[in-house]
Amino acid sequence: MAEISAKMVGELRQKTGAGMMDCKKALKENDGDLEKASEWLRQKGITSAGKKEGKVTAEGLVDSYIHTGGRIGVLVEVNCQTDFVARNEAFQQLVRNVAMQVAACPNVEYVKVSDIPEEIVAKEKAIEMGKDDLSGKKEDLKEKIVQGRIDKRLKEMCLLDQPYIRDQNITVDELVKQTVAQLGENIQVRRFVRFVLGEGIEKEETDFAAEVAAQMGK
Repeated sequence: MAEISAKMVGELRQKTGAGMMDCKKALKENDGDLEKASEWLRQKGITSAGKKEGKVTAEGLVDSYIHTGGRIGVLVEVNCQTDFVARNEAFQQLVRNVAMQVAACPNVEYVKVSDIPEEIVAKEKAIEMGKDDLSGKKEDLKEKIVQGRIDKRLKEMCLLDQPYIRDQNITVDELVKQTVAQLGENIQVRRFVRFVLGEGIEKEETDFAAEVAAQMGK
């Protein structure tokens, strides 16, 4: 695989308007070929999304999803630029799909990595640095290993980095960008909350065997 330099990423970013991480991924997927990487970004709808980033998103929808049986519920807010798009069926379907994704991801706590507080990142790093399998390794190698693990862990906590439940070949972020390309507006998942029935309530533990024995002894 060709080594992906910062210069290559910069050239692709200037050409397509896509984000830095998307450009880097596109180049990796296409062995450093600029034209193929550009085409890959277009197919994913990422070039259009990159050009829309930064546009104010003050409209949108708050939607809910209640999982079968009423034991899991989700509220999600997804923003767009205009009320016209907010009323579009494709946008509404995106919001519903995002809500269903949240319901299916019990370990997801944030929308994107940049939302994670610094103290959480520091805590995760401290946990990784203290693991036994790193003892005896040089500090620079240890830092590199830990950084890789931290990056993976933080993505596991973020909604946009999850494989989309209906198509595991794309992430939720890519799903959003495809909708941006389709509708021609900036779209941002702003926030969500996931409710699980009984979560946080201390349930009384019942010793069923002891109860039966006590009843039989009467």
